[in-house]
Amino acid sequence: MEYFSLKLIHIISSTILFGTGIGSAFYMFMANRQKDVKVIYSTVKNVVIADWLFTTSAIVIQLISGIFLAKDQGYSLEDRWLVLGIILYFFAGFCWLPVVWIQIKMRDMAKMSVTKNATLPKLYWTMELWWITLGVLAFPAIIAVFYLMICKPEF
Repeated sequence: MEYFSLKLIHIISSTILFGTGIGSAFYMFMANRQKDVKVIYSTVKNVVIADWLFTTSAIVIQLISGIFLAKDQGYSLEDRWLVLGIILYFFAGFCWLPVVWIQIKMRDMAKMSVTKNATLPKLYWTMELWWITLGVLAFPAIIAVFYLMICKPEF
């Protein structure tokens, strides 16, 4: 594939990955602050869908296109900036994997609360704390990956 086409795909998928992540986090965080079970359920249900549609595909596209771009430009997968970028990328991914499970559980609890016209269980709010914590850990890792991919520092 031509370099600029591959680079465009890589940049668009990074935008989708970052945008979906930060957008979903914002909407879910704000919905949870309202404490309205119907709003929460609607939001978390859509966040789960967005993660499957956009985040999952962008993660795969990012990894594949990134490796092809690095090789195309003559970078070694052992270059320190690239190794660090890959480590941070996988770190963010390992934060994201439990988040997917947490969001599904939160969605199911919210659905049950809507169905029963009940408040959310305490476990929902415990899971929200884990969801926030994992997001706070992953976010700077992704920012650092952007820096490394753009600047390619030598160290």
